Amino acid sequence: MTRRNLLCGKTVLVTGASSGIGQACALAFAQAGTRIILSARRKDRLLKLARAMQKPGRAAAMVMPFDVRDQRAVQRAIARLPRDWRDIDILVNNAGLSRGLDKLQDGDLQNWEEMIDTNVKGLLNVTRAVLPGMVKRNTGHIVNIGSIAGHEVYPSGNVYCATKSAVIALNKALRMDVFGTDIRVTGIDPGMVETEFSIVRFRGDRSRAAKVYQGVRPLRAADVAEAVVWACDRPPHVNIERVIIMPTDQASATMVNR
Repeated sequence: MTRRNLLCGKTVLVTGASSGIGQACALAFAQAGTRIILSARRKDRLLKLARAMQKPGRAAAMVMPFDVRDQRAVQRAIARLPRDWRDIDILVNNAGLSRGLDKLQDGDLQNWEEMIDTNVKGLLNVTRAVLPGMVKRNTGHIVNIGSIAGHEVYPSGNVYCATKSAVIALNKALRMDVFGTDIRVTGIDPGMVETEFSIVRFRGDRSRAAKVYQGVRPLRAADVAEAVVWACDRPPHVNIERVIIMPTDQASATMVNR
């Protein structure tokens, strides 16, 4: 007997939804019958995605552009949601990035601030805005997209790896903070995924970014999104605390078969 879809009709907020894993998560949740709040900085991409999602049999999509680093903008956006969209059932904290591959002694302070402000403070800003409503309703699910970089440090990955280690710590701390409620917390930590990640890391140098995936079969954004939706579709008494997803061609952060 096929188990019924537990996600249909729920409201999902996905940050970083304009591309990559965030976009794939939005599409996967839409196929599961949820209503999607699409968030990212690039409004034009969000509008394009929302139009693509407006198909028969799919639930509604709302565009809510903001920069997760801007705590006031996040709070305003959540506070201004229409009444029938305010009860967010699932939050996918996906917005994140890496900048550069410098040794610590050569590090660019602007790169450091951008990674810390997005990957750590941004996650905290959105969670702080959404979580009180979940606590009040005694229901909800927060999914934090991490990385294998949070489990294994690699050469010149210093600050990025530190931010993803922080996400793992926050996952566990949040589980403790909501202990005794029906709120669930899940960490999804992928290895190599072919998205715009390397293009962003190398500030638009597409040829350098392409070499990262050359000769490798990396994960696709849809592979990660499938795991996110699966974790959220478990029965209410089941919390998938952490999932590590690796390509078959990758055995560790630095061990890649080419």
